[in-house]
Amino acid sequence: MKTEELLLKLLEEAYSRKTWHGPNLRQALRGINAKQAAWRPTAANHNIWELVLHAAYWKYIARRRFEGLNRGSFPVKGRNFYPRPEAGKSGEKHWRMDLALLEAEHTALLKAVRECLQSPKAKKLLPTVYGVAYHDVYHAGQIRLLRSLMAKSK
Repeated sequence: MKTEELLLKLLEEAYSRKTWHGPNLRQALRGINAKQAAWRPTAANHNIWELVLHAAYWKYIARRRFEGLNRGSFPVKGRNFYPRPEAGKSGEKHWRMDLALLEAEHTALLKAVRECLQSPKAKKLLPTVYGVAYHDVYHAGQIRLLRSLMAKSK
């Protein structure tokens, strides 16, 4: 397998393809509704919804890096972690919109990586590719833990 294929496979497994290690990010989110996404074990903890936007944001940052662009403007105001749900923005519609943003950023990142892998700067950016994959797997684990804690709190 070529390096390019391996890197794309790594990104896809961490986000959406079947894996041997357990749920990837998309699988960890399957079946979560807005109320569940907004649940947090304590006020000091992030909730699933915030982790979704956090993952989308870092996919955006990585994509911009691959495109050779500055950070620009992420569609959600703020940086890194975004308080969710915000007043007046709770509900299924907004949860689905934020899930769609994560999906769109993942798709855009894959496209940018494919294009960049053909350029001379590719080797310099390789750690970013597996960093994004590790990031997805890490947060998939956090989401699974939050789901387990949520189920036990009932």
